[in-house]
Amino acid sequence: MTGWHRNSRAAFPLAALAACGIAVTAPAPAFAAGASPWVQDTQSAFRLIAGAGKAGDARLRAGLEIKLQPGWKTYWRYPGDSGVPPRLDFSGSDNFGSAKVLYPAPHQFDDGSGTSIGYKGGVILPLQISPRQPGKPVTLRVKFEYAVCEKLCVPVEGRAELTVGAGATPFESALAAAEASVPKPAAATGIGLTARRVTGGLKPLVMVDLPSAAGTPVELFVEGPTAEWALPIPKPAQGAPAGRQHFAFELDGLPPGVDPKAPFELTFTVVEQGRALEIKTHLD
Repeated sequence: MTGWHRNSRAAFPLAALAACGIAVTAPAPAFAAGASPWVQDTQSAFRLIAGAGKAGDARLRAGLEIKLQPGWKTYWRYPGDSGVPPRLDFSGSDNFGSAKVLYPAPHQFDDGSGTSIGYKGGVILPLQISPRQPGKPVTLRVKFEYAVCEKLCVPVEGRAELTVGAGATPFESALAAAEASVPKPAAATGIGLTARRVTGGLKPLVMVDLPSAAGTPVELFVEGPTAEWALPIPKPAQGAPAGRQHFAFELDGLPPGVDPKAPFELTFTVVEQGRALEIKTHLD
């Protein structure tokens, strides 16, 4: 299996893909203070790591670190034309209120039959943990489901456990670097991004205009209001004036019953050298 098509990805949970071989990971024996043991298979490994708390913030800091073999990749929260996003289940954790998963800036990869969005080499997904009882440690127990791809895609699942407090750990710099690489929220008006329909029909063409330094490669990703949306990856378009870039995509992959001419909110992620931004804007 080479991947899962964009418009049908929500219909195929990892458990249903056993026919292509789910790799069930197993913990490795060695681990460091402030981290769980590595949970590994032949193509990848993951673990939980902890970072120091921040003054005045009751949330605890942790991360899910993924290592990948050379040539293999894993997916962003929206995988693109094919693939499945990572899924984290914290059921069974102690003193656990909620967790927010943050995603560092991804990149796009040409798979031959389409374009996917994700990471190569490795990535740390920062976690913001809200304890049920503030001021006390949280024991995280996570079931992690994800996919790794080279020429073939392999769904993987495993479990890790780590007690997270507010004290310093050896992973502070790595976790801080991952947090710094998460796209920063920005207002569309503040950076000068615009999105508008330029055609009608069942799949209107949307043109996106945004500022860009001359010669700087830009990657642009778009997400709909909910996870049921599976929009195409915007492609560079001609006609932009100096200091700006144009991108275009069709309003394809909408959930059943959604009017493609209706107003709704889109989320754009802009990734370029030295900058990654997340912009929410209305398409009226």
